[in-house]
Amino acid sequence: MIEVGRQGAFSVNSVGVERRPFPLGFSVREAGELWRVSAGAARAGELVDLFVAVANDAVAVVSLETNSSLDEDGHPLRPSLIAAELGVPCTVHSLGSRASGTNGLAEEFLVVERDLLPRFLDGTGSPYELTLVDVPVDVTAEQLDELALVLATTGIDEPLLSHLGASRVWFSGHDDCYVALETRDPALPVAVLARLLTLLAGSALAQLTEEPFSRVPEPGPRLPEQLIATAPHWIGALGDVTEDLIAIKLAALPDPWRLGVSFPRHADLTATLDVRRGTWRIAPAE
Repeated sequence: MIEVGRQGAFSVNSVGVERRPFPLGFSVREAGELWRVSAGAARAGELVDLFVAVANDAVAVVSLETNSSLDEDGHPLRPSLIAAELGVPCTVHSLGSRASGTNGLAEEFLVVERDLLPRFLDGTGSPYELTLVDVPVDVTAEQLDELALVLATTGIDEPLLSHLGASRVWFSGHDDCYVALETRDPALPVAVLARLLTLLAGSALAQLTEEPFSRVPEPGPRLPEQLIATAPHWIGALGDVTEDLIAIKLAALPDPWRLGVSFPRHADLTATLDVRRGTWRIAPAE
């Protein structure tokens, strides 16, 4: 069971001046022995347990931008001070001026034990830019400098993990909504798609019942595996929503979803959560 709040990514984010509901977006492609995923809408804290499940023993926080943690002068706190406020022990690696002018690099890296990452992303802050890479627990300063160099020089369409032999997963979150990740584990894209379906259904149920949270089950891997085997790119939107059944309309796209792409005229499939029984099923759209 997953606990989904009324202030989750699907509830908070909207599209355009008309504030249309934000759709589920999911795209996956294989690049050698890596899988690259783009998805939305999800916050880092809503996916962190999936990240932890496949990561090395430590995680490097290589970029963190937020307006939720400010000093007395209204300037954003350094990541190390945010970690201290949250009571999360970490190792700090300073890049200083070497990070200047490089998108996606903070002036300091934090190295956090993998199991402490959920506490660091506990929802008290809303990072509008966040980048995470798992590293060995005994990572050295020289290796972190090499990591910074790879992050600064790898092209946007080039697999990052292909240059990081020890890392298993890279995560980038934008505007507390958009997700991009790479992984060596083929189970992670499946788990992300399952989580997106759960978050969308849970946000709808919380809004309907006017409760702060809803608890909903995730679909087993078979359902998202079927979707990925059918097509690599999907868009999803809520259909009928009651306290007993929540329907999510799904349509395959020719390309990854981009902001401004509307749901097609007709859905291909419908994923339905039976709230009372706690089961999911998928069927051709009517």
